[in-house]
Amino acid sequence: QVQLVESGGAVVQPGGSLRLTCAASRMTFSLYAMGWYRQIPGKQRELVAEVSSMGSTIYGDSVSGDSVRGRFTISRNNRENTVTLQMNSLRPEDTAAYYCHARGEFGAVQDTEFWGQGTQVTVSS
Repeated sequence: QVQLVESGGAVVQPGGSLRLTCAASRMTFSLYAMGWYRQIPGKQRELVAEVSSMGSTIYGDSVSGDSVRGRFTISRNNRENTVTLQMNSLRPEDTAAYYCHARGEFGAVQDTEFWGQGTQVTVSS
């Protein structure tokens, strides 16, 4: 069974930074696009950023993209099977549970997906 384990969530003051890490196991990491989503209670889970198996990145969807672009950076390490989200200039509206997501892109894993259990980020003074 694929495992995605997030870490790095914390309480941070506005303007601060956090680095989230997702460690993946029991999967062929290089076949998956890896992403971060976030969710506020009562609202839909939304894409924050995704990095494809080839390394191309997208930030947010049509609603949230502009709010993180330039502040957050997603990256992946195919040797360590990790994906990180560097978050700078955090705002109170970034407060949410952040989830790691894996989306199969090729071959037998195409269109499969897996979720981590989430890590809480709270931006508050």
